[in-house]
Amino acid sequence: MGEGDSALATWTIHPAEQYAYLVEARDRVFDHVRRLSRAGYTRKFPFGHGTIRATLVHVADTEWWYTSILEGVVAPEQRSPFRPLSRTGVGPLEAEWRRLAERTARALRREADWDRPVEDWWTTKNWKRGIKTTAGGAATQLLFYEVHHRAQVMAMLRHVGTPLQGLDYSLLKWQWFKKTR
Repeated sequence: MGEGDSALATWTIHPAEQYAYLVEARDRVFDHVRRLSRAGYTRKFPFGHGTIRATLVHVADTEWWYTSILEGVVAPEQRSPFRPLSRTGVGPLEAEWRRLAERTARALRREADWDRPVEDWWTTKNWKRGIKTTAGGAATQLLFYEVHHRAQVMAMLRHVGTPLQGLDYSLLKWQWFKKTR
């Protein structure tokens, strides 16, 4: 081990614990999204996936794919349960994502080899596409991807008059205190 490596060697937060933070923050997003009218939920924006609904469905759909990759389920005939939810209200999306969250947490807890190679291939109309990474790479993408799109949803919520702040990991997971001098 080189100088400075010891901090990395003692870091023990498991991806399943990190995922639990995402679920907690997601619950707070849904608390705000449930307050929206259908017009607010589907209002067009020039960023993200264009609407709060489309952005959330996209993130859930992508989490479903990353979880499938971690589980070794890469059959092209398997289809995400989230795509049809791009035409529904928030309730069905939230319910289906809660089911997926249990599956995702289980997949993260079960992973024993973060260096395990994983790949997925699929065919489009014009070409065959694929990815190659590791189980750790898929888990990392799963964790960070939602944070990226959650920030877009938070910006959209502000524009529809339902601002949401305070979802930073340190605010939700750290213990904060004050001492008088």
